Amino acid sequence: MGKGIVEKLKKDFPIEEQWVGYQLRPETPPQGILLKDQFSDLDINKMINNLRNAGAPYGINFNPYEVLSNSRLALEATEYAKDCGMFDEFHEAVFQAYFLQGKDIGKLAVVLDCADKVGLDADMLQKNLTENLYHDRIQQARQLASQYKVAGLPAYFFNDKKRIVGAQQYSVFVKAIEELL
Repeated sequence: MGKGIVEKLKKDFPIEEQWVGYQLRPETPPQGILLKDQFSDLDINKMINNLRNAGAPYGINFNPYEVLSNSRLALEATEYAKDCGMFDEFHEAVFQAYFLQGKDIGKLAVVLDCADKVGLDADMLQKNLTENLYHDRIQQARQLASQYKVAGLPAYFFNDKKRIVGAQQYSVFVKAIEELL
């Protein structure tokens, strides 16, 4: 959804994007945790319906998922994809794996499969992940998020003056940008 909004905004306004991978819940165990255990008051069906409604204008049909993945491996792998000039492709593959196919993006095999699907060198990625090559970048992103007081995702910042957090209507983004122009 966020990507769809950003792509539409880039067509409608002279903006540039900078994606920063942020792990909202680093305390999530490596094997993930069931959503119902992490958020006992959460109505998962309502959440999925809300996601589907928000995603519909962008052609995204969210499927139910039950596990809150530990996203560290996926975020570190995304840094590798950036270095290889394949951020968009890999980011989309991970998004589809998690939100549309219900796969656990905290599992190395899922992350490597996403890499392979988009033509990244999965063996080199695995080596880099094993060596924690991108760990510092994720830590720096965490510090930046702390500085900006990020408490929810996605989070969008406009010239350090406007902030939008969460799945919002396109009109909210348009208003924010127009106020800055």
